[in-house]
Amino acid sequence: MPDIHLHPHYNDHPHDHHHEEHFRNSEFVTDVVIGMSDGLTVPFALAAGLSGAIDSSAIVLTAGIAEIVAGSIAMGLGGFLAGQTEVEHYQSELAREYDEVERLPERERQEIRDILGEYGISEPTQHAVVEELAANKDRWVDFMMKFELGLEKPDERRATKSALTIGLSYVVGGLIPLIPYYFFDVASEGLKYSAGITLACLLIFGWFKSKATGQPPFKGALKVAAIGSVAAAAAYFVAKALGG
Repeated sequence: MPDIHLHPHYNDHPHDHHHEEHFRNSEFVTDVVIGMSDGLTVPFALAAGLSGAIDSSAIVLTAGIAEIVAGSIAMGLGGFLAGQTEVEHYQSELAREYDEVERLPERERQEIRDILGEYGISEPTQHAVVEELAANKDRWVDFMMKFELGLEKPDERRATKSALTIGLSYVVGGLIPLIPYYFFDVASEGLKYSAGITLACLLIFGWFKSKATGQPPFKGALKVAAIGSVAAAAAYFVAKALGG
């Protein structure tokens, strides 16, 4: 029988480690993007809105820091719950798959044949592969999880890692728009420098975000900067109108 390689998990392939690292790095980049994106935008919009209504930079700083604390906790908990839900969903499907392999082995064997058939593998080879997999229940279930349900085993520490990464990224992003207010007593003066620094950071962040996700970097940079600018401008003019 020819040597069949269906998935990197079943091979001693030199690129296995690279595949796994790429997968984990993608999760980390996603979390950083989520945290930084909101961290740069929301506190900046809040500070701009307050600057349109009050003159005190101290109040803007106090409100901004309070928002960063609350926002980072909320975002971090959201990331934790999402990661936890992913693990729980996988465990639930895993238990169900083990039960089906135990109770309905022939149906599960046929599902493997159907999957292999979709890849153009001949019937004799299908039967041989099915028997190989069925000889080890763990590999059998693992195959069904990946190829029938499209589920990869999640990192059980993913929820905690995600919460910390998103929360810290939010804090880092959120502090950037507030820094200028520390050096100016008048909020409107702080806003000028805050807008310039934050806009530059949004452009840089948007460029790297697009680069990491395979999007056109220049277009992505402009898009992220435009979103942050519109949000801040809207908050500023609404506060100015209501305050005036």
